[in-house]
This record gives sequence, C-alpha cells and structure tokens, in this order.
Amino acid sequence: MAETKTQQGAPTAKPRKPESQLAMVRRARKINRELAEAYPYAHPELDFENAFQLLVATVLSAQTTDLRVNMTTPALFARYPAPEDLAAADPEELEQLIRPTGFFRAKAKSLLGLSAALRDRFGGEVPGRLEDLVTLPGVGRKTANVVLGNAFGVPGITVDTHFARLVRRFGWTQETEPERIEKAVGEIFPASEWTMLSHRVIFHGRRICHSRKPACGACPIAPLCPSYGEGETDPEKAKKLLKYEMGGQPGQRLKPPADYPGEASARRVSAEDS
Repeated sequence: MAETKTQQGAPTAKPRKPESQLAMVRRARKINRELAEAYPYAHPELDFENAFQLLVATVLSAQTTDLRVNMTTPALFARYPAPEDLAAADPEELEQLIRPTGFFRAKAKSLLGLSAALRDRFGGEVPGRLEDLVTLPGVGRKTANVVLGNAFGVPGITVDTHFARLVRRFGWTQETEPERIEKAVGEIFPASEWTMLSHRVIFHGRRICHSRKPACGACPIAPLCPSYGEGETDPEKAKKLLKYEMGGQPGQRLKPPADYPGEASARRVSAEDS
C-alpha cells in the first residue's frame, strides 16, 4: 500500500494505484499471515461440546452476540441434551429458555424443526456434509460451514456480517451476496486455510475493524489495507475503541477450551495491562 508516515509513525492513506489480481492475492495472503500473528488463538467463540450443541448455538447466534448465546445455552442443553429431547420440547418452554437471544419464536421453530429432522432423517446425528446440513430448518451455508469447519474439520468459509464487511474493506471482492463472497474468497486461499481464515477475519472485525468506527490507528494490518483512514487513525484515540481482550476485557466464551492456551494468555496479559 502506498503510504506516508505521520510524526507518530502511523500510516496515512494515499490514493492506491490499480492493483492486479496477482498483487491482490499476494496482499490478501499477507493479511492472513499478519492476522494469524495478531490472533494466534482465533477460534469459534460459541461454547459447545459436540456438533449438535454447535449447530444449535450457531442458529441462536443470529442477530445477537456469541456472549449472549453462551449465557443462554447451558440451561438449554441441560434441559435438552440431544436432538430427540429438543424435538419433543414444549414450544412455549423452549421460547422462554432462548428468549434472551432475540427472535425467540422464529428460532424456537427452527430448533424444533432441525431437531426433528436430525431424529427422523439422520439417526439423531448431525450430518457432516454441507448438502445435508442446509436441508435442516434454519440452517444456511454460513451455519453449515461453521459446523463443518469446527465440528468435523471440513474446510469452510463463514460469511457473517463481519467477514463480508472486512473482505470488501480489504479489497478482496466487492461482492455483497454471501455465496458470491464465499466463492471469491475461496479462490484466493487454499481450502486448508478457509476455517482459520474465517476465525481470524471475524476476530479482527469484532475487536478492531468495527462497522461504524474502525480503530485504524491500532490496526496491525493498516499498511496492507486500502480502506485505512475510514476510521480513527490517531493511535491513542483508536486504542480506546478496541474491544474484548484487545481492550482489556474477556472474550465472548464463558468456557474457553483447554486446547486454546493462547486465549488464556491473552486475557492474562490484558488483565495485567488494565
């Protein structure tokens, strides 16, 4: 990225020259490497212990925070631990359990429907194929890719609102439809990177590259971003915009798994700095 430096050392935006496809791919892959260094502990921020719990939690996460879902699911899974149990749930009782996540009536209908489908068509097991997952009520490609990537180890790109916003800011694609974004980004990166790339980009969108006021002055990939300057560029002011562990607060998981030691380390460092 063409840039100049301020007295504080922060890059300032300058008009970019037209970028070839090859140059964009190289820059995109460098951004991925830089994000991997910034978020070595990137992971799904929903609490889950199996594929069914992840599927349910992901459906609940629409239009709310993962933290809110993580506060809701312990009681839900204690009451309905398996698809057969949830499929037989009283609709009104289920609605009250998931009410804090918003849109609880529509979500309850989806959970009842997908649980019944798992019971009746898949032997009570969450299928490990995208073609099967998207036939379940309330499950689209985004939810299916979350489940495939994090419960089955099948590579997938998760196009949520953060991912869609950032890939356009990064100049990887100007597509707006999720499936077209998924296809465009999938052509830039090898499949082996898709799941972790999704986590890194979403982490970055939640912590630094916010929708309304991105913290450009605190961004580790500012020199690589063609949208630098859309947000706060002053380093000290930008620092105040940081969220979660970057801002000295815990992330969204209430039960961080033991195999993400980096998360505990990041929280410890944040606590020491705050």
